[in-house]
Amino acid sequence: MQLDDATTILGRADFFTVCDAEQRRLLAFASERKKWRANSVIYQAGDTPEGAHVLVSGTVATYQEGDESNPYVISSQGAVLGAMSLVVSKPRPVTVKAIDNVETLFVPRSAFLKLANQAPDLARRAADRIRSDLVGYLGAIEQVRPKIGSSKS
Repeated sequence: MQLDDATTILGRADFFTVCDAEQRRLLAFASERKKWRANSVIYQAGDTPEGAHVLVSGTVATYQEGDESNPYVISSQGAVLGAMSLVVSKPRPVTVKAIDNVETLFVPRSAFLKLANQAPDLARRAADRIRSDLVGYLGAIEQVRPKIGSSKS
């Protein structure tokens, strides 16, 4: 894989807008392109992450442990799978599985943290972005909470 290709992939990945062009280039240098066959598990709930994956091509399904009946399907090029794992080493809350042939760009947490330690502005922007995403997720949960509560007997 060409360094320019990986830099372009990161440039299309929404989360990595927290990085400037040079920071994306440095992360691209540390990243690794990976290929997954259909039905391969990219990562499993409970795994301790070493970084995040950027979806280059293909479609993945995410689901809670033991419940493959209602997956959340992602096929957007540039979607970041497990962005929190760039800064936190907590067990993954969901399983991500390739639906068809998938290609990802794996960005190691160690490379992201090294860059963030060298650039406090990047660390602040990443923290702000993660905070904003979490607030959005919590807001979405609050909107469906009445439906969830009423479906139980």
